Amino acid sequence: MKDLLITGANGGMGRAAVDLFVSRGYRVFALDRDACAPRENVIPLRADVTDETSVSEALRSVTAATDELCGIIHLAGVYMLDSLVEITPEAFERAFRVNMYGAFLINRTFLPLLKKGAKIILLTSELAVRDPLPFTGLYAVTKTALDQYAYSLRMELQLLGISVSVLRAGAVDTGMIGESTRQLDAFCRHTTLYAFNAKRFRQIVDSVEARKIPPAGIARRLFRIFSRKKPGFAYSVNRNPLLIMLDMLPKRARFFMIKKVLGT
Repeated sequence: MKDLLITGANGGMGRAAVDLFVSRGYRVFALDRDACAPRENVIPLRADVTDETSVSEALRSVTAATDELCGIIHLAGVYMLDSLVEITPEAFERAFRVNMYGAFLINRTFLPLLKKGAKIILLTSELAVRDPLPFTGLYAVTKTALDQYAYSLRMELQLLGISVSVLRAGAVDTGMIGESTRQLDAFCRHTTLYAFNAKRFRQIVDSVEARKIPPAGIARRLFRIFSRKKPGFAYSVNRNPLLIMLDMLPKRARFFMIKKVLGT
């Protein structure tokens, strides 16, 4: 039986991924701040991916059960919607610590358990290769940083026989969609610079998130990537046609359109 580590394992995508990999014969170490219940071939790990002590304790728990992992799937992440000039420093830092630093810390800590042929998959975002919309900038920046980190990590770990891939997902039907709506509502209430614009922005967000993929769809794509003998670097799922069309325009045209739609 192969052993696999999945972070963010108690979220919507995490639970779907855990269920699928277990059904295909894997034993999964399911890491999350809110650990899931133990069951056959699922070993819950309660850990904060941004805390070195917490992650080190998780490593000790894993090494007590196995001396090798066939891979790591990173699904831990946080969504952030706010203005880049109004967001608090604490929230700004938290976005980077969860979405970027957490992946680094997990990989650095668990690398000794990854042997030749192991695979690492990180969930980034379709925004990682596109220009972000207003007020999604911080989320896009952290996911872009994660995407570039993964690219650099693949360059290095290929020398050890370990592959690194990213799955650039569009909107997924998880609790994070509800979280984006909640954050948008909060933003509309507290912003003092973009009050009129933010109301119009809700219409754009609703249209972008209308086309959602279920968590099971993400899990199946992760399993297909993981099952490849030599996975590629980047895979996309549920790309949004509106974002694709916007991305095809020259930057000057994009700025003009956004200002026309959201401007006063």
